[in-house]
Amino acid sequence: MSFVRSYTKPKVFGITVLAALVLGALAGYVAKSTDQAWLITTLGAIGDAFTSLLQFTVIPLVFTAIVVGITSLRRLGNSRAARLGGKTLLWFAITSLIAVLIGLAIALIFKPGAGVQVEPSQAAVEKLAARDQGSWSTLLETLIPSNLFSAFTEGEVLQVVFISLLVGSAAYALGEKAAPFVSLTRSAFDLIQKIVGWIVLLAPIGVFGLIGTAFATYGNSFVGPLFSLIASVYGGSLLVLFVVYPLLLRFVGRVSPVTFFSKAWTAIQFAFVSRSSGATLPLSRQTAANLGVDADYASFAVPLGTTTKMDGCAAVYPAIATVFIANLFGVQLGVWQYVAIVAVAVFGALATAGTTGWFTMLTLTLGAVNMPPEVIATGVAVVYAIDPILDMVRTATNVTGQITVPVLVARTEGLLDDEILNAPSEPPLLTTPRTPVPA
Repeated sequence: MSFVRSYTKPKVFGITVLAALVLGALAGYVAKSTDQAWLITTLGAIGDAFTSLLQFTVIPLVFTAIVVGITSLRRLGNSRAARLGGKTLLWFAITSLIAVLIGLAIALIFKPGAGVQVEPSQAAVEKLAARDQGSWSTLLETLIPSNLFSAFTEGEVLQVVFISLLVGSAAYALGEKAAPFVSLTRSAFDLIQKIVGWIVLLAPIGVFGLIGTAFATYGNSFVGPLFSLIASVYGGSLLVLFVVYPLLLRFVGRVSPVTFFSKAWTAIQFAFVSRSSGATLPLSRQTAANLGVDADYASFAVPLGTTTKMDGCAAVYPAIATVFIANLFGVQLGVWQYVAIVAVAVFGALATAGTTGWFTMLTLTLGAVNMPPEVIATGVAVVYAIDPILDMVRTATNVTGQITVPVLVARTEGLLDDEILNAPSEPPLLTTPRTPVPA
């Protein structure tokens, strides 16, 4: 058996990624404690290269996937397509509501940030204060691009989503007249998926650099004092990931959680190390198909979820981080402020589209509870220091939800194939796909 075939087996790949995680942390710790500038630079270069590879695929992936997904719904008929869209958005909202309530419950019980004394650098505060903060007005103002091509060249994911929905809907309405364009877009999507498949194979190298850089940059100076925030975010995210989703899968989707996670684990694992829902999109889409979700519906629901369904970044995290920052500065939150946190999590998911979604969503939530601007800037600077550590579990939670909801909706619409669901399948994009063999 060749090295590549052995390497791409789920267990071997998973162990390789875990080993890279440990070795990266160790290398980062050594670099920090011994002040080895060359090692810090090397780790940073490896992490930056991997991140750049992921980011350059996100925009074309989002556009092609959404357009292909919308046009794929034509086979299901207009009325069913509309119903599927409505049900998908409803389940996005329901699971976001559950996730934010769990985040608030954990924050209120364990009180992260209470008694913590930590001061971010003034440069970090000023840098983050200068960034565009999340707000409803900003969301509406930036939704529609002034120039079709600038949305793509400037990496404005939310604008690209808007364009994709518009173009996909137009192609759907034109039918056969748009067939050449749809065929070209589908080919482009397949091409980008192949590139992402190659990038996936580099995940162990990438995670080595990313984790190493995090440890080399921050060490224990922030991780120790902010452990209560880390524990709360991981606790809340893991509850959603391993309790809420499995219960919904079992009782609504009538799908074994063991089967679900055995097929979804590669995508979840890649999301954890890459910290990018967009880059994980091809794996998530193929995972949904491997779970028996109708391929046309999966092509629509998963890309839509990738940009608007973020239970980690948009629900669990901002709820806990807002309470953490309030406790850090001695700010008392009232009942209506907690209600505002819930409302923002359920209705503000669109504001998280893009690679800086957590920042937008957190500042949007802090603004909704009337935090003073100086508290927002300082508080975000504090949590920013450990963001790479938090972003891993947030993204893994996001991606799991983006796969779970299509499974639930497909079951209720009779679009879930139990034969495919229960058949063995190769891990998505790690090997050449083959037709599932019935168990």
